[in-house]
Amino acid sequence: MNEKLLELVPEHIRGLLGTNSKVCLLSGLSVFTALKDENLIVMACNARIKHAIPGIMRAAEELDAVVAFELTATEGGLDGGYTGQTPELYVSTIIEYALSCRFSKPFLIHADHITVQNTGESELGDAARLIAAQLEAGYTSFAIDASFNSLSENIEIVTQLSAPIIAKGYGLEVELGEMPQSPNRSALTPASEARDYLATLTAQGCRPHLLAINNGSKRGNYLEGEIVHIDLERTKKIHEVAVSFGVAGLVQHGITGTPLHLVGKLADYGIRKGNIGTLWQNVGHAGLPLDLMDAMRRWARENNRDIKYATKAFKAEIDAIPETNIKMIHEMAYREAREFLAAFRAKGSAAKLAKILERSR
Repeated sequence: MNEKLLELVPEHIRGLLGTNSKVCLLSGLSVFTALKDENLIVMACNARIKHAIPGIMRAAEELDAVVAFELTATEGGLDGGYTGQTPELYVSTIIEYALSCRFSKPFLIHADHITVQNTGESELGDAARLIAAQLEAGYTSFAIDASFNSLSENIEIVTQLSAPIIAKGYGLEVELGEMPQSPNRSALTPASEARDYLATLTAQGCRPHLLAINNGSKRGNYLEGEIVHIDLERTKKIHEVAVSFGVAGLVQHGITGTPLHLVGKLADYGIRKGNIGTLWQNVGHAGLPLDLMDAMRRWARENNRDIKYATKAFKAEIDAIPETNIKMIHEMAYREAREFLAAFRAKGSAAKLAKILERSR
């Protein structure tokens, strides 16, 4: 199965990996287009702390599951973002783990939330430079998030920045749902807006493979007693609209803290990619030496910042933790990944992907 999938590794990626490499890094286009009719979700992991990656890979290997590894522009931009991981460093870290773990399953590396908040030359230029660096480094799927802009500006930004991604034949995710609120505008993405958005993009020759929406989920940790509000019926309606324009499926943000029984239902409503970020940070923090965690908390208090911003400041210390702590993080990440992959109905998704791609050749 893996041998057939290896033939689909993009040419540029093959050049980075080497001709005889068994690392199965695929394009997001291949993965999401093939799995669009499968009632499952691809787990996308923001590995802010690298020690979680082998545990995730072990779970995916055992469950025969396709996975994605991703970072947002703020987590891993050209300057390393707040995790200290540049695009080149993130890709090389994942590939090194894939080799050392003998990870044989197909996966992709996704550039999450390349956020553009206006149409100014500075914003567009920064995003274009980041995309170029990510393409060169080995990212194979991209999310251009211009959802903070008006619909017309969102379309203009996506159309302009997606050109090199489309030319490479890589995955393209776009987003609706972050537009500043007004008294007459719902916080949630309307199905009518999704229709107008995708119709215009498609007419301009830009055909995204995934659509991220705001359906009421919350990013990060839920507070004690906080209730999860995800509008599943709205999600279903938007999915029906998206599919009519050739989109493979929807993207769910804010899965950390969402009950597993609800996570399992998301696939029924058109979610095909589920982003999990804060969970892996929580796992990493739980396994770090206590004195290091104390130092990171102190830094966060003194700088009045969320503790996630301490990741870059303490990256050298995090990377150099004792082997016992590394193994602890591996095990915790493995257990969490198995649970989410099962809830996502992703068990066996690698074999399904191979069969679908083989039939389509």
